[in-house]
Amino acid sequence: MPVVEITSLSEFLEKILNSKEPAILDCYAEGCAPCKMIAPKMDEWSEQYTDLKFYKFDIAKVEDLTHELEVNEMPTFMLFKNGEKVTEILGADPVNIEGAIKSLMLTNAA
Repeated sequence: MPVVEITSLSEFLEKILNSKEPAILDCYAEGCAPCKMIAPKMDEWSEQYTDLKFYKFDIAKVEDLTHELEVNEMPTFMLFKNGEKVTEILGADPVNIEGAIKSLMLTNAA
């Protein structure tokens, strides 16, 4: 399943906060080199971890969501379970991000 672009605060509320499905949100910026570096991994993980919903949003294009989530560093990855943020990872470290994904999937299976 592809990574879905979030384009508004209301879409974020609908697809992530009002959902029971586990999700990861990639908060990125257009000109951010680490963001571009990690994007192919997000695509790969979205195919590998099919029980997890993958989302992303451009912090410059959805400013109200950027402020709501208090995103100050790019990329920032937020993992959600039952509509609540359970983990936040700053930076494009694939080992940490995938570890958090695996942990979320384990707790979701329990």
